[in-house]
Amino acid sequence: MADALTVDIVAPDHVMWSGTASRVIAPSVEGEIGLLASHEPILSILKAGTIRVTSESENREFAVTGGFVSFDHDTITIVADPVVTDED
Repeated sequence: MADALTVDIVAPDHVMWSGTASRVIAPSVEGEIGLLASHEPILSILKAGTIRVTSESENREFAVTGGFVSFDHDTITIVADPVVTDED
């Protein structure tokens, strides 16, 4: 995948998802953040919402209640508190 991002989405006790993507959208406390390859480095706090990951083969969504996102050198690390349902 050209211009691929390396993405790790982790909860305190497990990896929620890890792989490559072309775009990630995350719910920052300052508004939604859209991350593409070569984006300026950032560190931001997440609010409750949905993380959306887009790749060539799939689109994934992760509901979170908070956390933070770090982006540098086309690598995204998201440490999130996932939404817990009665089914979990």
